[in-house]
Amino acid sequence: MNFADIFAWGNLLNAHRKAASGKRAKPNVAHFEFQAADRLLEIQTALQAGTWAPGEYVHFTVHSPKTRLISAAPFADRVVHHALCNVIGPGFEQKFIDDSYANRAGKGTHRAVDRLQSFARRYRYALRLDVVRHFPSIDHAVLLDILAQTIQDERILKLAALIVASGDRILEQEYEMVWFPGDDLFAICRPRGLPIGNLTSQFWSNCYLNPLDQFVKRQLRCAGYLRYVDDMAMFSDSKPQLQEWKAAMIERLARLRLTIHSESAQAQPVNAGVPWLGFLVFPEHRRVKARKVVYGSRRLHHKFDAWREGRISFGEFDASVKGWINHVRYADTWGLRAHVLDQLSWP
Repeated sequence: MNFADIFAWGNLLNAHRKAASGKRAKPNVAHFEFQAADRLLEIQTALQAGTWAPGEYVHFTVHSPKTRLISAAPFADRVVHHALCNVIGPGFEQKFIDDSYANRAGKGTHRAVDRLQSFARRYRYALRLDVVRHFPSIDHAVLLDILAQTIQDERILKLAALIVASGDRILEQEYEMVWFPGDDLFAICRPRGLPIGNLTSQFWSNCYLNPLDQFVKRQLRCAGYLRYVDDMAMFSDSKPQLQEWKAAMIERLARLRLTIHSESAQAQPVNAGVPWLGFLVFPEHRRVKARKVVYGSRRLHHKFDAWREGRISFGEFDASVKGWINHVRYADTWGLRAHVLDQLSWP
């Protein structure tokens, strides 16, 4: 990893293409592209001189499927994020376990569901764990220490630290202070939190939890383990073993200044179904979670009404239908699809 590779012209062009993909019609992207070469040159000059600094985020709230604060970085900053990840990403990818499925090429939600079902067919019991307020809880000092174990170039680390620091306290309202062994009163002032919506936040998240993944695979020797962002699943033929692993996970996560929803993390027979990424997964079949069915059906009806009233094009409505079908087809949903689509009152 070389800092000069980040501001190399070819890398910046590639980063610009990635950042603009699917977003060229948005005003901020179009404004950047109007003089793209000049703006990329400005970014290159600032990075090379060490004067680049993050801009202000634009914040907005989404309410489905749950309420979350989304923070959008300026488009020029997103180009820098891509440029950085282009250079440091491969080095970290070599260290990630195969069974980490979020925000990685060739992985994703549906492959994570496939993998979980394959474990459900091999083992009798499953233990589901998830981190409490994952992105608001990520500790900046811990994250930078993890990054420094792979990134040797001090200038790259400085750039990474600038981007990490730009998210400090953005999600403060969503964080509830947790005290860990050895904390003093100043622990409440520790910089923490990553803005939801950043490419780098998704990447940092995988870096942050990679030591946990390595611990599970190498020290606990749990072969039936996978993770998607902060959702984890462990499999075994022994309930007591899963409970022992749970205790070990709680202790190991505390080193990362993270906690899990302990009460809901209980070993269950796989035949009862394993909740996973919007699906209820059984050894031989899958269902879509009821709340996902309600949300998806409601959203399609809203899109349908918007099309009939002329507020969106048929192409936009059609894309929503195809997107929903493409998602739920990964479960046994032939009847569900027919039922939902039949409810739409076609002219």
